[in-house]
Amino acid sequence: MLQFVVRRLLLSIPVLILVTLLVFILIHVVPGNPGRAILGPEASPEAVAAFNRAHGLDRPLHVQYLTWLAGVLRGDLGRSLVDGTPVATLIAQRLPATVELAVGAMLVAMLVAIPAGILAATRRGTVADHAGTVLALAGLSVPQFWLGMLLIIFFAVRMNWLPASGYVPLTVNPVQNLKTMILPIIVTGLRESAVLMRMMRSSLLEVLRLDYVRTARAKGLGGWGVVVRHAARNALVPVLTVSGLQLAGLLGGLVITEQIFVIPGFGRLIVDSIFSRDLITLKGAVLVAATLVVVVNLVVDILYAWLDPRIKVTGGSRA
Repeated sequence: MLQFVVRRLLLSIPVLILVTLLVFILIHVVPGNPGRAILGPEASPEAVAAFNRAHGLDRPLHVQYLTWLAGVLRGDLGRSLVDGTPVATLIAQRLPATVELAVGAMLVAMLVAIPAGILAATRRGTVADHAGTVLALAGLSVPQFWLGMLLIIFFAVRMNWLPASGYVPLTVNPVQNLKTMILPIIVTGLRESAVLMRMMRSSLLEVLRLDYVRTARAKGLGGWGVVVRHAARNALVPVLTVSGLQLAGLLGGLVITEQIFVIPGFGRLIVDSIFSRDLITLKGAVLVAATLVVVVNLVVDILYAWLDPRIKVTGGSRA
């Protein structure tokens, strides 16, 4: 297991470097002068030139990239071009809110999708199955911003049970943090649960047709005993794959949800850095996002072996 983890981490290094290189190229392909964008249209050409020179933006692109990459290898992501704040500090301030929102949303999604998928698969063709299908399609079809606004109007404006927006860190006030995060977690979790529910249903239907399930039933095991103890665990393997991809995507930034509920998260940091042409912050944020994706995929691969003993994690792959 340790050999597998180390090997995967080493193989992820060139992937991360390639991601940063592609982002660096795409950023500089976009027309515009970073110094002009940050200082404003009224800044003199001399001031813009001095700004670019002070931050090394007048150097050749390959020199800029290698300089930044050398800093990353030393643990230095650079400083924001806007206010000089260390990029690592900005990410540390914004990332916890997004991690909390993403993890909470995936927990809600799993709690909703797995029981609903099991019920739909075991009651195939019944009202419960059709109802689950309709709800899943509704979850995929309803725009996330529209559902968020509806929940805000009902729970915050009319009922006055929860705050409409804002964010309080968990370490500052856990109770107020829970109140501010309930609505965005539900909005995001319900949408993600729609995909997982359909995946759980399809996967469980395939597992229920396998020989070992028929053998277990022939030995006299009850219907729910077979489903819960044998079939559901194996059916979770593809569900885990999809949920890992979903979690990685959510950690990369929940821009719409963070915008609706005014959460100072990681996604808003990336968007703000794009609009302000803060290249240093953007490169650091993309690197962290790519690293999170690699870590989540690694954790998912390890969980495969726990869910299905037939899957063995070896030094180079899953066997």
